[in-house]
Order: sequence, then structure tokens, then C-alpha cells
Amino acid sequence: MRERSRPRGRREAGGGGGTGGAEASPRGERRGDLAEGGSHGPEMEEGAADLRQRKKQNCSESDKMAPEQRNKENSKLGRSPKYMLIQRFAKLFFGCLAAVTSGMMYAVYLSTYHERKFWFSSRQELEREITFQGDSAIYYSFYKELLKAPSFERGVYELTHNNKTVSLKTINAVQQMTLYPELIASVLYQASGSEEVIEPVYFYIGIVFGLQGIYVTALFVTSWVMSGTWLAGMLTVAWFIINRTDTTRIDYSIPSRENWALPYFACQVAALTGYLKKNLNCSAEKFCYLLVNASTYTFMMMWEYSHYLLFVQAISLFLLDSFALAQTEKVHEVYKIYLFSLFLGYLLQFENSALLVSPLLSFVAALMLSKCLQMNMKKGTFMSRLLKVMYIYLVLTVAVTLNFLLKMFVPHKENEHLLKFIEVKLGLNTTKNFTMNWLLCQESLQAPSQDFFLRLTQSSLLPFYILVLIICLFSVTQVIFRRICGEPLKEAVKLEDGRIGERPEIVYHVIHTILLGCLAMCLEGMKYLWTPYVCMLAAFGVCSPELWMTLFKWLRLKAVHPILLALILSMAVPTIIGFSLWKEFFPRIMTELTELQEFYDPDTVELMTWIKRQAPVAAVFAGSPQLMGVIKLCTGWMVSSLPLYNDDDLLKRNENIYQIYSKRSAEDIYKILTSYKANFLVIEDSICNEVGPVRGCRVKDLLDIANGHVVCEEDDNYAYSKYGRFCHEIKMNYSPYVNYFTRVYWNRSYFVYRINTVISFQS
Repeated sequence: MRERSRPRGRREAGGGGGTGGAEASPRGERRGDLAEGGSHGPEMEEGAADLRQRKKQNCSESDKMAPEQRNKENSKLGRSPKYMLIQRFAKLFFGCLAAVTSGMMYAVYLSTYHERKFWFSSRQELEREITFQGDSAIYYSFYKELLKAPSFERGVYELTHNNKTVSLKTINAVQQMTLYPELIASVLYQASGSEEVIEPVYFYIGIVFGLQGIYVTALFVTSWVMSGTWLAGMLTVAWFIINRTDTTRIDYSIPSRENWALPYFACQVAALTGYLKKNLNCSAEKFCYLLVNASTYTFMMMWEYSHYLLFVQAISLFLLDSFALAQTEKVHEVYKIYLFSLFLGYLLQFENSALLVSPLLSFVAALMLSKCLQMNMKKGTFMSRLLKVMYIYLVLTVAVTLNFLLKMFVPHKENEHLLKFIEVKLGLNTTKNFTMNWLLCQESLQAPSQDFFLRLTQSSLLPFYILVLIICLFSVTQVIFRRICGEPLKEAVKLEDGRIGERPEIVYHVIHTILLGCLAMCLEGMKYLWTPYVCMLAAFGVCSPELWMTLFKWLRLKAVHPILLALILSMAVPTIIGFSLWKEFFPRIMTELTELQEFYDPDTVELMTWIKRQAPVAAVFAGSPQLMGVIKLCTGWMVSSLPLYNDDDLLKRNENIYQIYSKRSAEDIYKILTSYKANFLVIEDSICNEVGPVRGCRVKDLLDIANGHVVCEEDDNYAYSKYGRFCHEIKMNYSPYVNYFTRVYWNRSYFVYRINTVISFQS
């Protein structure tokens, strides 16, 4: 009995129940640490160098042991290693071929649909440019300016010191409007020698459509990596295209920043999914790590709001690490990537102070600092256990404190209107401010409509997503409960275990989609971030035998072998879904591609033609910001405002110039317009006579509220002003309006007035 007890004592001292000394020690430390209820991985008692040495040893051992384990399994099944190698290569080849083909077909589909919708190839250049509306027109106009510049360096200088776009204002357009996509597109167009092969507009939209193909390919790969079958990728692409109205804004705004940025984020998520997987060989892990690095930085450079989305991702990784469901070293490597990307972004975005005061920087810095505090505590002491219990509270407290201190000491121009908007949106405050109320009235900033959920249900996406989410959530809850009770994670989860909640990449995606879903339930515009990953997670779930096995473990099936049934359902269910989607939605998609639509705006074409022919070159135009963007693109003339909402001065300009649709005097409007050196005023009949579906959200209603021209009594609104509505009164051509303004052009939609430099008082 004594001889038998000694080996057991040695194994317990080793801490892992393992047989090898080099392998048992790190595993034993991890399990012992997690048994204490810790919120992180193995503690580095011997320093960072010792940890790196262990990682190299474990990595090399796993690379050596993996082929031996596969050979043993193959010998049991009667298969030769050569046969299995060919099988794996064929699976990888056809999966990659399917992923690339899906992306290319989607890009071709977008191009064909765009051509059918706008008749792009048969239009003149002016008519093509009119299809770019609002902020899209501004982005494309700077792309045109870069191509017209004598050299790329000169073009960049003119954009960074731009005084030919907005009157009385010199702006760094590259920084303020995040024009890095346009810089890259112009370089590629000129360097590739495409001037004689393809027109600039086709090259520009072709790049965007190509990026959308990469977007779809990345979603395909993510679902494939999670489920182990590229059938999940095919189903992801099918759901993405069928629900295109809710997965992308490419139909409405091709040059928007998110259409350039989200494909890189999808690549980052795909690489992160592979990086978080257990038992990953060294070469694959390094490749995923490098891809996460490159895609994270590129994503941050393409979109000014990218750090907010990365902040949501960081919270997901933090929760994953807090419950000890992933390797802490890997999670903290991703945190370092965030810091590196923020640092490079700050330098290359002209010392963008918004990145220094971003919640992402404060949160990641708090995580790293809290980790250092835990590492410096001796294992097993009262303070170390207390820190583990208070870990989440500590991180949140330090993050809020750091963010507050950074905002105190770092000069920044963070968008204060965003904070005010959140306050009003949550009902914490009320306001009569025109800009705030106008933002609240935008469809993308309101709660999603019932039609959104109805569309997802009709395509069978929402029911299967809810099913997959519930199963994964219950499995994750079970795993967390086991971790609290001190039970270690399995080194390798097998199919018969039915523990899908122990896979870190699955847990990450569950948390990530829940957080994005919460945002989408508040703001409809966030659905374009959430719905693509709903497609991916739902497709993974129905194609994953592990998910079905997890369900059957709970149901305790005995009549049918659960493993066999799980394998059958993982093939049969997606096949049935695919055939039903093909039967119902494929004819609709083909109808979209064959049906000729017509987009023609003759009034806008006439207005732009008149401006180019009749207006002086040095003229400055005033009007609604959306129309000013189109005028800047189509004519090149200077404007008094732009449809951009990240600059307080531009927001104030927009509100002041919108007063042309309010009930104010001709003298007040004249003073406002001349303060911005405007020479011509353009009034849109569609805004002046707007009949909106929601009363109180029309531009003229919001102006009346902001100006105090509306009195509310017993749920009734009474308009009061000593002046009539300016856009109506100026059309009457009587004094004093004719003293300040002279009509020079009009059609059914637009009225153009010259702002008199010498006021002539006449009766």
C-alpha cells in the first residue's frame, strides 16, 4: 500500500495527472489555478522568459504528437496516412475553391444588379455621378480630385490643406473624412496603368464590389472553421445574399466607409476564430496571428468608428478570459494587437486624439494593468484570491478612471453630440436642438421595425439562429458552472462528449453576437453589423455535429445512436434548408438581375448643367447638405456645408443654413448666408413641401421646434411666428425678399437665387 501511494503523491505534486515532466508541469499549474476559481490562465511565476520557453515547448510537442495521434487513429480505422493526407488536401482544396467562388459570384452579382438598377454603362458621366448621394458624393469627389492632380504627392497635400470645398474653412480632408480608401484606390488606378483600360468610376466601384466578395468569403471561412464543413459556408453565403437588405448598405451608398472597412473586420474575425482554437499547430497559429494583426490595423485606418466596434470585440474577449474558457496568453496577445494598432493609427492619422480618448484604449490598458497586479501577487495568498473575485470590478473601475484622466489631459475634439444623442436616446434628457432631433428621426438610429424580424423569419434565419444560440448558451453556462466547481477543461473535446460550450471560438462568437444584437435592438443601423454574424452562427450550428450531439446529450437519446443521428442531421438539415431557400428565393434573385429598373433625375441633371455653364467659377452655393455634396461632385464648385456629422462646426453650419426652410425673416436668412460668403441659394421643393410619414420629423417641423415657433398645449401643436415660411415666401417675388435675393433659375424641383451684394430696396 505504501508503494502504491507514493506515485500518486508524485502525480499530485506534478499537478496535472500527466505522464511527461515537461508537459505535466504547465498543465498542472493551469488546472490548479483554475480550480481556485481564477479568472485567467496560468500564472507566470518564473517570469516572461519562462512562459515563452513553455509555449515553444508545448507548440513543438503538439506538432510532434499530432501526426503520431493521427497515425494511431488511422491505423485503427484501417486507413493509411497517405490516404488521409490526400483526403484532407481534397477537402481543403474544394473548400477554398467554394469560398473563393462564392465571393467572386457575389461580386459579379452586385455589379450586375448595379448595372440593371442604374443603367450605368449607358449613362453620361454627369448622370452616373448623380447616383452618388449625400456623403457618398463627397468621398467620390475627392477620389476625382486625386486623379486630376499633377502628382500623387500634390494631390495628398491639397487634400490635407483643403480650402476649395467649404467656404471660409480649411480642412484636413484625409483625417476628417477618413479618405484612406480613396488614396489607395487612386494609387492602384494610376500604378496599374488602368487609365486607358477602364474609367475611374468603374475602377472605384469595382474595388468596393471586390471587397464585398472578400467579406462574403471571410464569413464563409469563419463558418467553415467553426463547423468543420464548408457546407456551413455555403449556407452562410445563401442567407447573407437573401437577406441583403439587412446585411449590407451597398445598394444605397457604395463609397460609405463601412463598405470599405467591414470586409477587413470580417477577415479579422475569421483569423481570430482560428487563433482561438485549441490544439492549433504552430504554423497555423502564426498565420492567424499575423492576419489578425494586419486586418485589425487596416480596419482601424478605413473607418473612423472602427475602434468602437473593436471595443465591443474586446469586451467579448474579456468575458471569455474572465471565465477561463480560453488561453489567457492568446487573449492578451490580441490586446497587444489593439494597442499596436491604436498607436500606429494615432501616428498615421495625423495624431488623431480621438484614438487616445477612445474607450478601447482605456479598456485594454486597464486589462493589462489588472493582469500585472495579479501576476505580481503570490499564488494562494489572500490578496491574489481577492483580486480574482474582484477582477471584473477592478477592470471596469480602472478603465473608467483612465478614460476620465485621458479626457482631462489630452486635448481632443471628440464628438460631444454623440454623448448628447445617447442621453436623449436613453430618455435621460430632452432637447429642442435641431441636430439632435434630426438624428433621432433618422431611420437608422431608431429601433428596428417589425418588418426586419419578419424578413429574417421568412428566410428561416431567425428561428435557426435562436435555436443555435440557446443550445450554445446552455452549454456555455454548464461549462462555467463546472469551472466554478473546480473541474478542468478537457484538452481535446470529442464529438461524443457533447460539450460545444468548451470550444473558446464558439463561446467568443456567442458573446459577440449577443452584444451586437443588443446594439441592433436599440439602433436599426447596427443591424448591418449584427445580421452577417447571425447568418454565420446559424449556418455553423445547423451544420455542426457537435451542436446536435450536445442537444442529444441533454435529451439522453437511447433508441438511436446519438453520434450517428448527429452526423445525419448535420448533413440533412442544411441540405433541406438549402433546397427550400433555392426554391423560394432563387427566382426572386434572378428576377432582380433580369428586370430593368430606371433611375433618372432630369431636374438634378438640368440644375448641374446650368451651374457648370452659367455660375461663376468662384461662386459659393448654399442649400441642404445632401444637395451640396452632389453639387461639389458634379460641378466642383465651392459649397457652404457638407453632409458630414463628425465635426461640430459643420453641424452648426448645417443647422444655420437649414433655416431657409424655417419661419424667419428675409433679413435673418440674408445675414446667415452672407456670413458664409454664399453667392447662390438653392431651395428644394421636396423639403419645402415635405409630407413626411411621421409628423414632427420633417425638417421644417424640427426647425419650428428649435426656433420656438411651435407651442404645445394639451397634446396639440400650434405654430406661431410673425413671418411666413421663408422657402414659400421667397417664391412670391415681393418685397423685402426681392431686395435680398434674385431668382436666376428654376425647374420643377429646384429654385436658384442669387444673393444680392448690393441690396435694392423697392416696394
